[in-house]
Amino acid sequence: MSEETSERDALLELLKENIREQRRARRWRLITRGAILVVVVLVAVSLGRLDFAADEEIGPHTAEVRIDGPIMSDSAASAEQVIRGLERAFEADDAAGVVLRINSPGGSAVHARQIYQEIRRLREEYEDIPVHAVIEDIGTSGAYYVAAAADQIHVNESSIVGSIGVIMGSFGIGEALEKLGIERRVYTAGDDKAFLDPFAPEDEAHVEHVRTMLDDIHGQFIAAVRDGRGEQIDAAGADEDRLFSGLIWTGQQSLDKGLADEIGSVRSVARDVIGEEELVDYTARRDFLSQLAERFGTAVGQGVYQSLETFEHQPR
Repeated sequence: MSEETSERDALLELLKENIREQRRARRWRLITRGAILVVVVLVAVSLGRLDFAADEEIGPHTAEVRIDGPIMSDSAASAEQVIRGLERAFEADDAAGVVLRINSPGGSAVHARQIYQEIRRLREEYEDIPVHAVIEDIGTSGAYYVAAAADQIHVNESSIVGSIGVIMGSFGIGEALEKLGIERRVYTAGDDKAFLDPFAPEDEAHVEHVRTMLDDIHGQFIAAVRDGRGEQIDAAGADEDRLFSGLIWTGQQSLDKGLADEIGSVRSVARDVIGEEELVDYTARRDFLSQLAERFGTAVGQGVYQSLETFEHQPR
């Protein structure tokens, strides 16, 4: 190969690399601009949703509060979030009634009980405002705990309802560690500080203590359900041992057992039971920064991944 040919090839390679570098820079500029656009859009959307026009004249309506997903700390259905929405709903001018739209498998017994107690308090304070729970896809465990505080519970025939029980899970892998030749070392101050250590053999005294705790919480759950649904359950003649065993039921079965009152949806309850078809959502949103960080991170991450994937498949 002649010296002239080598120089020409080297020059062509430099030109190609320059073109590739310009393409990379152009893609990253697009990613940056897209990220900025996402931030601007999320800010606008979030600001618009942080506080809907609560000061505007809405007129007679049905107030809606959503309980979506697990009921637990740092979730959209935490006690703090749900209670904020409930307070706004009850305090709203011209609210003819409150509907709890429930799609939740349950969660924290503490958060569920806090919401339950707040609903009972608000019902006493605002005696003229009825509260109706509507279980859509699922309302089990802690979510049913919350629903039991309502004046009435409405379900779809295919809803999943119940699971009136308490669960605590663990595991034991001591034998596996032994087979692998791994020695477990743990140091405590307090005889029971390593309580339910999954790496140690089960201690029957600890197991019995857990059962006592679970029975206590279960008893609180049952008492709450009986306070809210006792008459309906008694009228249905349901077998309470099975009813409170943790089993789940379809919406249709829950009617027969006194766990629910009627078939209905949020809109049908607003229209036919409360008498005000217009729905206004008072669900409290998560704080702005949490929403922004979550949405921004997801959107930018997807954008970067897709751009890098495109780059990898560019001809060179």
